[in-house]
Amino acid sequence: MRDLMPGQQRWVAALAETPLKAVDVLDTEAPPESQWKEAWKRLRRNPLFWMSSVLLALLAVVLAVPGLFTDADPTFCQLSDSLANGRAGHPFGFDKQGCDVWSRTLYGARASVLVGVLTTLLVATIGIVTGAIAGFYGTFPDSIVSRLGDIFFAIPLLLAAIVTLSIFNNLNPDRGFWGGCLAIVFTLALFAWPQITRQMRASVLQVKNLEFVDAAKAIGASPRVNLLRHVVPNSLAPVIVTSMISLGVFITTEATLSFLGLGLPSSVVSWGNDISAAQNLVRSGQDLSVMFVPASALAITVLAFILLGDAVRDALDPKAGKS
Repeated sequence: MRDLMPGQQRWVAALAETPLKAVDVLDTEAPPESQWKEAWKRLRRNPLFWMSSVLLALLAVVLAVPGLFTDADPTFCQLSDSLANGRAGHPFGFDKQGCDVWSRTLYGARASVLVGVLTTLLVATIGIVTGAIAGFYGTFPDSIVSRLGDIFFAIPLLLAAIVTLSIFNNLNPDRGFWGGCLAIVFTLALFAWPQITRQMRASVLQVKNLEFVDAAKAIGASPRVNLLRHVVPNSLAPVIVTSMISLGVFITTEATLSFLGLGLPSSVVSWGNDISAAQNLVRSGQDLSVMFVPASALAITVLAFILLGDAVRDALDPKAGKS
């Protein structure tokens, strides 16, 4: 104990009483861990990650082999079974056209999830490229990308999609499965890219001024090599998080557009089309289960992607999760 100021003392334990423990020893021979390896260690300790992974793994099985869960053909309908209750092989009964609700829900996942995944990939690609160029090179490219982003960012996504798909429907009403999916994908990507671009640009502006980028430049790395090998890989964390959460949003948007009759053609089995076909039954109070099953599948799928995005965000930026 020694006096610092009158009335204030500090006690310091003797060195012999606080020996160095094994847990405090730093292994100087171990190679440094990358950002992604440290993030994986945090991620696998997060229960939200495992919960969402189980749901998405089940969804992947349904998408790949829906026949494991039902023997019914989703396009086979008999009016004699209209609004019939469930029975063996048809646990949730039939819709107004006599189609099996459970099989249509399982097979409808393909179109809805496909639109969400393709839209996310396209939006992320556009956002990463434009944001990296704008943030790294600055000046004229930055001004062009930023002003275009401001213009598209000011347009509501759903409203823009409704107007654009209305034009597509008038020009080509019989688009089929792939034509309908790609029309929605390109429409959503056209108006959804500015958010990813902004995040990528901000991340690149932060990373390009770090020491390892200057070191690579000092040893002769060209700007293009520096951008591709050092800046972009270390700027992807916020983009990955936003893309995972946006995937669920795009699935919901597709269902909304199909519900309004502007998304996938009515001949395509999808959650949005089935919910749209059941809306009159819900309004009249005839049968709620016809809408409940595909709507629940949609909600669980979107929830799984949002939970995964939250878990990845906490793993890549642990400080943000504690704030």
